Amino acid sequence: MKPSQSLDPRWTHQGPTVVLTILGGSLLWAYGPILATMARRWSGDPRYSHGFLVPAFALYWLWTHRPTHPATTRELPGIGASWGGVALLALGAVIRTAGARYWVNWLEAVSLLPSLAGLALLAVGASGLRWTWPAIAFLIFMIPLPYRLEVALGQPLQHGATVSSAYILQLCGLSATTEGNIILLRHARIGVVEACNGLGMLYTFTAMATAVAIAVPRPRSDRTLIVLSAVPIAFCANVVRITATGFMRELVGTRIAEAVYHDLAGWLMMPLALLLLWAELWMLSQLLVCPAVQTSGDALSIHQND
Repeated sequence: MKPSQSLDPRWTHQGPTVVLTILGGSLLWAYGPILATMARRWSGDPRYSHGFLVPAFALYWLWTHRPTHPATTRELPGIGASWGGVALLALGAVIRTAGARYWVNWLEAVSLLPSLAGLALLAVGASGLRWTWPAIAFLIFMIPLPYRLEVALGQPLQHGATVSSAYILQLCGLSATTEGNIILLRHARIGVVEACNGLGMLYTFTAMATAVAIAVPRPRSDRTLIVLSAVPIAFCANVVRITATGFMRELVGTRIAEAVYHDLAGWLMMPLALLLLWAELWMLSQLLVCPAVQTSGDALSIHQND
């Protein structure tokens, strides 16, 4: 008798669900404090307010793509998958221990990803991991960046946006010079402060572009290009915001320009970036045409005609 024949059929169908429930509950309990800390950061820091949407999109993607991996509801994980799942859970524990030991909150949070991958591998095997890994990897965008990385990225973005905006204003005929991160105009000055360096926009839009790349039925090259283009698109949206503020300060005055810069322009940056992303998708669809896939029925009829 084969080993699979000795299993109770009810366990074959319900076992993965039971394992997933027990291990998932344990993992949720273990990471509860970390998730609560991240939720407070999402609600208190506008740069990471998209964090509430990241797990929601991951769950939506799993739900809509569950028919593509029907084996996840019928197969038990093999011995290799079980050991692989244990290894991933151990890796998550090591990363979390290192984060706690050296007071690196980001490491503690990111250790959730290999733990979830190990959980999927243990519960439903390799086919389950192939089904869940895009959603698990996407969860990286719900984790706030480390402070040192925020500083390392924020300063170049801040200075680059200042110089680029001043250059565009000069091309348009306005008198604009820079002193540090300040743009000096003829009748006003624009200070590109740290809060306006575009880092929050960059992180949020990169998450949105990645979600689009995961969801759209495009070749892998197109999806990679969509993700890579998120950085220049977000940067350009911030430059447009600063440049438009410079024009308004010269044309309509400082008070109205300040209101637009801090309120209206901040809301319009994301729609502008999404519009640019849509234009990129349209251009890719016009320039790169995927060859039609020949169905088995068509191949059979051609063979018969021959």
